[in-house]
Amino acid sequence: MKKMMKAAVINEHSKDLEIKEVPIPELDYGEILVKTEAAGVCHTDLHAKIGDWPVKPNLPLIPGHESVGIVEKVADGVKTIKVGDRVGNAWLHSACGECEYCLSGRETLCHDQQNSGYSVDGGYAEYFKVPAAFVGKIPDSVSSEEIAPILCAGVTTYKALKVSGAKPGDWVAVFGIGGLGHLAVQYAKAMAFNVIAVDIHDDKLKLAKELGADKTVNSANVDPVKFMQDEVGGVQASISVAVAKKPFEQAYYSLKRGGTLVAVALPNEDMALPIFDTVLDAKTVTGSIVGTRQDLQEAIDFAGQGKVKARISVEPLENINDIFDRMEKGTIDGRIVMSVD
Repeated sequence: MKKMMKAAVINEHSKDLEIKEVPIPELDYGEILVKTEAAGVCHTDLHAKIGDWPVKPNLPLIPGHESVGIVEKVADGVKTIKVGDRVGNAWLHSACGECEYCLSGRETLCHDQQNSGYSVDGGYAEYFKVPAAFVGKIPDSVSSEEIAPILCAGVTTYKALKVSGAKPGDWVAVFGIGGLGHLAVQYAKAMAFNVIAVDIHDDKLKLAKELGADKTVNSANVDPVKFMQDEVGGVQASISVAVAKKPFEQAYYSLKRGGTLVAVALPNEDMALPIFDTVLDAKTVTGSIVGTRQDLQEAIDFAGQGKVKARISVEPLENINDIFDRMEKGTIDGRIVMSVD
C-alpha cells in the first residue's frame, strides 16, 4: 500500500486548489526525496493555476518551485547529495545535458527541460522529488523560510544583473520594487552597482532605500527617464520586473548609450522598439529567464553570507487559495512562504 502525503493540487484551471492526500512520489535513478520544510509562493504558480500562458501545464498538478527541506531518501546514481542534507528545488527541474544550450552553459534554454511545479509536480506538499543534480545546497546560516524565495525570485534577479554587463560603480535601475525588485536592489548593491529604484508606491520606495538604493523615483509623479538622464546621464542597465508595458518603455529610454535593458517580467503586451535609436546608441535589449544551476548556487551563497535577505511572511499551506487571491489583487508585499506540516 502506498504511503500518502498532504499536498495542494490544481485539479482544474482557475479553480481553487484542493488540499488532499496523494501518494508520496517514488524515486527514479538519480533522484532524491525531500521532506518539505518551507514552500515559497511565486507568481508563476498563479499562472499554473489560471492556465493563461501559451504552454499550459497538464493537470492535476502540484505547483511550487521554491521549496526547501531535508533529504530523506536517495536513489541509485546519486553521488553529491546524502540523506540529511538540506536542499531546495528550482524552476529548472532538469535539462537534457546534451544539447547545444546545455553544453554551452545555457541550460535554461534547453528544449527538453522540465520545470518544477509546472511540467512536473513541485513542492506544495509534504514531500517532493527532484533530480539530485539540479537542487541548490542550502547553507546552515539561513533558515528554510528565508532562503525559499531565493530559489526563484533571487536567482532570477541575480542572473538578470549578471547578463546586464554592468560593472562595479555603474548605475543600474530596477523598475518595480516588489517580490523580485526588492531582491534585485540587494543583489545590485552586493555586486557594487549604484542603484536607482523605480515604483509608483512610496512605501515600496521607502523599502528600497532601506535596502540600499542610492536614489528612488516615484514614476507616478516624476518622469523616470528625465530623472535618470538629468541625474546620472542615463543608466548602464535597466532591470524591468514590473508587469506592465510602460515600465519597460521607461526602462529602455532611461539607458545611456551602450546600455542594456534586461526584460524579466512577462506582461501580456507588445513593446515598440525604436530601431534607429537602438542602432545609433548601440543599446541592447535582452531577456533573462531564471538561472542555471551555477547561478542558483551563487545566488544562494549571497544570501548565506547575509548580503541578501528576502522580506517574507509565513503562512500555512492551507492558506494557498487566499494567498493567490491577494496575489491577483497585488496586495502582497515581499514574498509569502508557506509552512508545510
